[in-house]
Amino acid sequence: MALDGVVSYDLACVVQTFRYCPGTEGEPLAFQLETCGVRAGKVLSPDGFALHVEHGLAAIESADIVVVPGCVPGAVPAAVIEALRAAAARGATMVSICVGAYVLAAAGLLDGRPATTHWAFCEDLARRFPAVRVDPGALYVDDGDVLTSAGLSAGWDLCLHIVRRELGAAVAADVARWNVRPPHREGGQAQYIPAVRRDGHGSSLAATLSWAAAAPAPDLAVADLAKHALMSERTFIRRFKAEVGTTPGRWLDSQRAVRARELLETTDLPVEVVAAQAGFGSVTALRTHLRAATGTTPAGYRRSLHR
Repeated sequence: MALDGVVSYDLACVVQTFRYCPGTEGEPLAFQLETCGVRAGKVLSPDGFALHVEHGLAAIESADIVVVPGCVPGAVPAAVIEALRAAAARGATMVSICVGAYVLAAAGLLDGRPATTHWAFCEDLARRFPAVRVDPGALYVDDGDVLTSAGLSAGWDLCLHIVRRELGAAVAADVARWNVRPPHREGGQAQYIPAVRRDGHGSSLAATLSWAAAAPAPDLAVADLAKHALMSERTFIRRFKAEVGTTPGRWLDSQRAVRARELLETTDLPVEVVAAQAGFGSVTALRTHLRAATGTTPAGYRRSLHR
């Protein structure tokens, strides 16, 4: 849904993710995407150009997922509020990118729910809509049938999360690879990272992150990461938290969980082998982290892919 004042970057995240998302096992495109406005025709943008959309609000009457990219906060047309409420009432998944959260909030769809938006607008959103449980730290919030993201690039993270939720980690990784994007960032990672002081001793952890993600062995420790990054352990932990927004241990576990999901989706390997190849020290550890990420067991996750 592209409303007047739509942020073109937010809209592009949605279009680029869902317009070209492949199906599984060579099937046609997984999503059919339509862009609508309050009515067909011109939609104004603050980015120096206007857009033309071919559909009005009737386009969302049968949509499974409705995404509202960010737009300049202001009064939301009554017709938009009515259309969004109707879509939510019939069971559509409702999604906002960045300050698109204001639109969902105006429709009452965030009342009593956790949600987020761009860090610079979280305080204002909470003030204007006190019934919303605003989380100013999250990259994105998945509350089941309502999902919200922080600003700009966090919209990519949420869109990839939706692909992963609907089609699995392997397809999401393919989409990320095509768009030259990191394949996965947890929604709980910090959305606002302070500037890192560049002191000439390893200004970025990219090489170490790539090395660790390629083979997150169960015995891989913070000391190993720090050694690879040519830093003391104390300096590495501080730099890691500043650049990545989480702890090394939590990041490693998230990489292992993503790898385990890919193996469960694409192979028939026994669960014990999946746990070992994903870098978990035991099947118990795999079950614990997979349940935290997906709410199910390894066997249940596999069954869900063949409904």
